[in-house]
Amino acid sequence: MTHPISNGERDLRSAVLRGLRGRCPSCGQAALFGRFLKPVDHCPACGQRWSGHQADDMPAYLVVLALGHILVPLLVATNMRFDPPMWLEMLMWPGLALILALLLIQPAKGAVIGFQWARRMHGFAGGR
Repeated sequence: MTHPISNGERDLRSAVLRGLRGRCPSCGQAALFGRFLKPVDHCPACGQRWSGHQADDMPAYLVVLALGHILVPLLVATNMRFDPPMWLEMLMWPGLALILALLLIQPAKGAVIGFQWARRMHGFAGGR
């Protein structure tokens, strides 16, 4: 098992992009997640252990921030242009928020794990 960058500088951009895609931030060869939001214990391709991550609440904060920037302009524009009935809005906006949150949370968590790995934060301070 070889590691692309052993003790040198880790590329932040590629690590975050690999994490966004749900791939190992270290090598990009294997899946980062075994289940929806649970990272695999280690990468089967390069051996990088993922138990040291501390993504915790940051992915949720990023998703809430992104959803606010996506949904609020859509809501305002929809109300100004179409003036939909209240019952439709009460179904549409929470449903859309839930769907988008579920679609964005895993890529956000992968990106946070990739960021932590690239910057050697928390459990990633060692050689790998």
